[in-house]
Amino acid sequence: MATARSDEQQTAINAVRAAAQVCQAVRRTMVSADSLEKKDRSPVTVADFASQAVVCAKLAETFADDEVIAEENADQLREPDQAFIRQAVVQRASAALPSSQQNESAVLELIDRGGHATAARGGRYWTLDPIDGTKGFLRNEQYAVALALIEDGQVIMGVLGCPNLGHDGATGLMLAATRGEGTRLLSLDRQASDEGKPVHVSGVADPSAARFCESVESGHSSHGDAARIAQILGISAEPIRMDSQAKYATVARGEAQIYLRMPTRTDYREKIWDHAAGMIAVTEAGGRVSDVHGKPLDFTHGRQLETNQGIIATNGPIHDAVVEAVGNVLS
Repeated sequence: MATARSDEQQTAINAVRAAAQVCQAVRRTMVSADSLEKKDRSPVTVADFASQAVVCAKLAETFADDEVIAEENADQLREPDQAFIRQAVVQRASAALPSSQQNESAVLELIDRGGHATAARGGRYWTLDPIDGTKGFLRNEQYAVALALIEDGQVIMGVLGCPNLGHDGATGLMLAATRGEGTRLLSLDRQASDEGKPVHVSGVADPSAARFCESVESGHSSHGDAARIAQILGISAEPIRMDSQAKYATVARGEAQIYLRMPTRTDYREKIWDHAAGMIAVTEAGGRVSDVHGKPLDFTHGRQLETNQGIIATNGPIHDAVVEAVGNVLS
């Protein structure tokens, strides 16, 4: 059914689907030479750069004037010692690009379309994490391609492509959410346009009956704090641990009721591309998302959530109780 946002919806779905399929192709043949390290020492893969090129290309086809704020830029790839990586990125991205863009210069320019550092101050822009959960990708576990549209500080829509999440006996799904229109589950591999099926958060209203979904890496969120919060809430179920915004998808689909990203440093601020698509997937499925103090996420400060600390995503009915428990642990 057509909506006022149909063009944006279908463009975002097509972009994420194409990028996720590129990531899957890289993962099937990946060797250690396909990765390099960023300054923060987290892994970056050929798929990361190729995914960004593909998404930026798909967006530019329909929305040439829209800016994109993404995690990567092509500076590293332009270094002389990165020729092997650069060639691999071009090869992988070209599988999803028109012939006019199947060259090194065009692919690097597409990657750099994601470098609009000031766009998030206002107006309309897209934010992209080409592979959220790179360690999950390298382990062949959970990762996501995460794309969201933001207008005047409001997340309008988001698409999460989760190649390793299962549904209906298959593996690979997308969640597409649009403000005021709910969240839908679509097949990652289906090429024809389809409306998908609505997804909803869990109806659990007793915090003690809830289940956490948290990061695999303790450096991303304090597991010790989460355990203390679980004890306060009377939660006995073992947490689901996975990488990436697949955690948001797990809450949106009702398989867990709480996702916590507890602060590991007082000065750390979350990046917008790590949460925009996941946040709208949960909220449009009926849940709630805030920072650890219960404040709404504020997307008006550039590339980071400058006025927020940590993340709490829940199914909704238990949100206030979780915020209170978190406050007790952090105080």
